[in-house]
Formats: sequence, C-alpha cells, structure tokens
Amino acid sequence: MDKIKQIENDLMEDNQLPEFKAGDTINVHYKITEGDKTRIQQFKGVVLQKRGSGFTETFTVRKISAGVGVERIFPICSPNIEKIDINSKGKVRRARIFYQRERQGKKARIKEALRKK
Repeated sequence: MDKIKQIENDLMEDNQLPEFKAGDTINVHYKITEGDKTRIQQFKGVVLQKRGSGFTETFTVRKISAGVGVERIFPICSPNIEKIDINSKGKVRRARIFYQRERQGKKARIKEALRKK
C-alpha cells in the first residue's frame, strides 16, 4: 500500500454522513467560528458535483439567495460539518450538473427520484 494512502486512512475519521449524489437537495449543517464564538449555519441547496476520493473528496452545493446563485464547496472529511440532511433525491443523468447555472424558475427544477421501499 502506498504510504500516502496509509496515512490518509489513519487520519480519516469514520464520518457518518449519508450517501448522496449530484441532483440531490441537501441541508449542510456547518460550524462557523467568529472570534471566540461558534455557531452552526445551515446551507440548503442542490448538489452540483462530487469530486475526488478518500481524504480529498469534496462536493459543491448551489442555492439561490435573494435572486443570486451562491455555490459553496465542502470537503467531505471536514470536522466542521456537523451533519447532512437529505431533503430529496434528484433524478439526473450526469455526475456534474453545471447546466443548472444557466437555468432559472421552472426550467431549473429537478425531477424527484422514486424511493425504494
């Protein structure tokens, strides 16, 4: 085994994050530190992509705030992620749905995937 991968496996915590993919609408609870105070801020939006693997895996979430699109990249292994809630599973055909950036209103809707019982 590669030494770098061995170190990554030792450092990687057993994070209990749910499985999600591009097109899913999620709510990320993220710890924000301002001075000596910490609080939890929620970022609710659609997952545009997941990239990387192992310790360097990240995901991008996009939301519309006051009519302006806001995207944020979160590392999967960040200790600042408190939890992730999945609001809906989206049905998309691509792993990276950057075409959502140009869409607005009804065109920006993503069909909901059928859930297995």
